[in-house]
Amino acid sequence: MKRWLQNNETTMSEENEGDSRSSKKGSTHVNKRRKFSEEYITFGFTNINVNNEERPQCVICYEILSNKSMKPAKLRRHLQTRHTDYLTKSKQFFESKAAELEQSKKLIKKTAIGTNNERAVTASYQVPLLVAKSGKPHTIVEELILPAAKIMVSAMLGDKASNELSTVSLSNNTVKNRIVEMSENIKEQLISNIKTSKFYSLQLDESTDICNDANLLAYVRYENHNTITEDFLFCISLPSNTTGEAIFNILNSFIISHDIKWNNCVAVSTDGARAMSGTRSGLQARLKTINSSIIWHHCCIHREALAAKNMPEKLNEVLRDIVQVVNLIKARSLNSRIFNLICEDMGSIHKQLLLHAEVRWLSRGKVVSRVFELKNGIRMFFFNNSMEVTKYANLFNNFEWLCTVAYLADIFNSLNSLNISLQGKEDNIFHTEDNIEAMLKKLELWRKRALQNNFNHFPTLYAFIESSDEVFPQDTKDIIIEHLQILKHSFRKYFPVPDKNKNWVVDPFNADVPDITGLTTTQENQLIEISSNSNLKRVFKESSLSSFWLSIRQDYPEISDSALRPLMLFSTTYLCEKGFSAYVYTKNKYRNRLNIESDLRIQLSNIDPKIPDLVLKKQHHPSH
Repeated sequence: MKRWLQNNETTMSEENEGDSRSSKKGSTHVNKRRKFSEEYITFGFTNINVNNEERPQCVICYEILSNKSMKPAKLRRHLQTRHTDYLTKSKQFFESKAAELEQSKKLIKKTAIGTNNERAVTASYQVPLLVAKSGKPHTIVEELILPAAKIMVSAMLGDKASNELSTVSLSNNTVKNRIVEMSENIKEQLISNIKTSKFYSLQLDESTDICNDANLLAYVRYENHNTITEDFLFCISLPSNTTGEAIFNILNSFIISHDIKWNNCVAVSTDGARAMSGTRSGLQARLKTINSSIIWHHCCIHREALAAKNMPEKLNEVLRDIVQVVNLIKARSLNSRIFNLICEDMGSIHKQLLLHAEVRWLSRGKVVSRVFELKNGIRMFFFNNSMEVTKYANLFNNFEWLCTVAYLADIFNSLNSLNISLQGKEDNIFHTEDNIEAMLKKLELWRKRALQNNFNHFPTLYAFIESSDEVFPQDTKDIIIEHLQILKHSFRKYFPVPDKNKNWVVDPFNADVPDITGLTTTQENQLIEISSNSNLKRVFKESSLSSFWLSIRQDYPEISDSALRPLMLFSTTYLCEKGFSAYVYTKNKYRNRLNIESDLRIQLSNIDPKIPDLVLKKQHHPSH
């Protein structure tokens, strides 16, 4: 037994020694490392250290091969199989590629060290800023943007750089908090700017959202660095009703709580709703009790739409027939498809009719124009359709009725063009008055030309008359003349004759000072000095109206202030209308619980948040 044990121990010892020898031999084979040679650059390879091991890296595709591949034959094979276009390139070419690769590595290394946490916090503001500006949900960052960024960075720069993105805190709550902080920062800057402005004016409108909540939206126009600037002021929910008192309380509370002076308010522009325009209990009346010099201004776009509504009854009947035709075809999907096929067979550019909406001011012109354009397709549709064949088919065979439709298409398009010309940022009352006066002169010209049987100013009607052998109906001519006269009177009712005493604001160098009323002695003398200054005349031609008066305020303060007051006024509520469009897009049925003011401020404001200041207030903790 003892001998067996001894023999067994000897055998086991020999086996262990053998295993040890073989293990040492194997480890010697595995640990053998190949060294990089500078000549390998001729094959397009430089070296990179991975886990304390030199490996070849292609300077073309950046692929890293194993240490075993650090052989001329294998490196040459990579170049021949992967990059055949580079086989004839010189050594200098590959050296320049290697230098570019090294520079990229240094850049990545630089961004990956040092103030990583601070950069992560900065990024946690910059990304939500883009989200708020686009009106997208806050969760899109965590669900889409961050994963997509990691994929792109990983593919382009590697996993290590991609992992650095995980240090950026972009959760739903963080995105929300960052947006609120940036919104408050923008608001603070805006309030500070308004306080330093000598004058400011407001633009207000009220509307209802997807949750049936009434919201008051306001814009402000003020002086800032020798320019007149306009910006989003606030969007606040009205507590219950939308009376003049409720609107005034919201507005007054905001102005007072932010220490803004009512005495500096020049004008307030709103729509014509009774709650806004009421002279006894409306917003206008309540503002007058605070500052009697405040001008209340009725939005010119709303006034234009009201003036354009007046039409003779016959034109209203034709418009109702057009709307009924459109509704009949669009009401059923089968009718729409059949009509589409008819238009396609007839080679029409457009194949769909447009639905009319009374609240959309540009709707009438587009609907009527499309109906007249597709009149042949509509006629064919009703002849092939047993429903209401006689009534509507006869309409589209009636020359007089079609002439009326053609006229409506032209006049509505002209009114639409006027409406669009009144829209836009940085408007002023003088530009608006010029457009309205031009329209009034056109209406008078068109009426006189119609009396002479000249319809050249109505291109659709003129082309239709010229293409037909029938005589233009006298009744249609009388209706056109009557309508143009009605429009002229209606426009003058809503737009009184402009005050010529303010023309010097637009052109101070041709002003006849003795004929101007309402100026003080000092203002008259300053205006004469300005009109006689050739250097100022050159400056006037090279700058905007508001910039000119602001630039000379220091030398001519009294007359400049008098000129700036009407320039400060909003002629329309276009910005509020545009703001509500952004509101509806952002707070939709999928996000109906959103507290929208912070998102809306970032989306609509012209002021950028001071992100570096916000970052300094934060502790630079990375995301976990």
